[in-house]
Amino acid sequence: GTITEIYDFLRLLYARTAEAFSYATGKKMIRQSDDQIINYILKHFDGKKLVVLAPVVKGRKGHYREDFQKIAKLGFTKVRVDGELLDITPKMQVDRYKIHDIEIVIDRLVVKEDDRFRLSGSVQNALTHGKGTMLVLDPDAKKAAPQFFSRFLMDPETGIAYDDPAPNTFSFNSPYGACPHCAGLGEVQQITEETVIPDPKLSISRGGIAPLGEYRDIWIFQQLQLILKKHKVSLNTAIEKLPAELLQRLMHGITQDEADDAKGAYTEPFEGIIPFLRRQMESDSDNIREWIQQYTQAQTCPVCEGYRLKKESLHFKLASKHIGELSVMDINELSSWFVDVEGRLSERQNLIARELLKEIRKRIGFLLEVGLDYLSLHRSVRTLSGGESQRIRLATQIGTQLVGVLYIMDEPSIGLHQRDNERLIKALQHLRDIGNSVIVVEHDKDMILHADHVLDIGPGAGIHGGHIVAEGTPEAIFNS
Repeated sequence: GTITEIYDFLRLLYARTAEAFSYATGKKMIRQSDDQIINYILKHFDGKKLVVLAPVVKGRKGHYREDFQKIAKLGFTKVRVDGELLDITPKMQVDRYKIHDIEIVIDRLVVKEDDRFRLSGSVQNALTHGKGTMLVLDPDAKKAAPQFFSRFLMDPETGIAYDDPAPNTFSFNSPYGACPHCAGLGEVQQITEETVIPDPKLSISRGGIAPLGEYRDIWIFQQLQLILKKHKVSLNTAIEKLPAELLQRLMHGITQDEADDAKGAYTEPFEGIIPFLRRQMESDSDNIREWIQQYTQAQTCPVCEGYRLKKESLHFKLASKHIGELSVMDINELSSWFVDVEGRLSERQNLIARELLKEIRKRIGFLLEVGLDYLSLHRSVRTLSGGESQRIRLATQIGTQLVGVLYIMDEPSIGLHQRDNERLIKALQHLRDIGNSVIVVEHDKDMILHADHVLDIGPGAGIHGGHIVAEGTPEAIFNS
């Protein structure tokens, strides 16, 4: 996708035209001007008591002692901490190990049209201290959730806000777009039962749990022995013959609640082999991390589902598709999706997208011309064959429309179907026709027959070759 430049144009297209949706509720994100917020409050809260709040901490740990004092110095006397309205005291702080939401109480007022000036000042003050976001709360409605407002893209139900999208929002090579869990790779190294138990025919005592090795008189084997005894099996029982529920407990652990259950089979909690090994992956010791690595395998990232982008980026949609869904389509499917996409976009989106769509379609067409309709933009460069890499670069060069260039290619037809080979030949002829020279090392008969000039080197391979056997046009060589 990045080599062909199609993904670069897609990133630009999404940054300019995609609609944002909340990853929490699926609702369309909205943004409001100060006047829109004020008018909404006047319309929906007329005559009601209202508390205007500015969020300063959302879902973070800390004691926030200094923050409370800074708020007090600004002239505010109340805050809302985790849903509770409190007076600010000189040594006020909260539990540093718990997650907190903290809002400044900007104003408490009764909403009236003739007091618009006060409401306007409170809204602007709240948006300033809340860095573009604010809440309003009806203090008399005990179970009513506060309502969020924002100058930015925001979910009105939960208050989740997104930054305005830019092209790097959709780049897995950028910290602004990459999935934080897999660092934009789309896969993570995970410890699995298959890597921990490579041969289930072995017993635990014979090294069936590979990281533990064969039986030794140490605490882990003693603990396993106690658990197995509850099920009337031993360390010498083949792992494949252990009850599935027991194996699940050995691998993933026994919780404290399960151990405390008087009716249960277990009396002691057990961390589990896999959680224990995962914990070792965070070790400060290089040797331990290297040891653990041999029991991991690459798996699709559970957070981004292999799309490589953060969840916010995957909730910007164009014609109901996020950019990751387009990237996994093969080129043929992607071409079909773009055929009538204008009919699924708004008038504004079409106006902005017109030139970008033209560039995207053109580059998709070049890939189709060189027989790469089965690839997807998501396909990693390192997994491409030599012929595929050459044809991708060829498609890119066709798109640049450069002239006066000498192209040298080594067997670009390898692995191509006859139909696709004909497309490739036409693409090479196009490069020649616009003013370039193309040298191709080939064994394909059709490619040779379409050449302007043939240089046949042989007669054999390696030390048996190196001599010019024939030279000229295909017709002249055949006639000779």
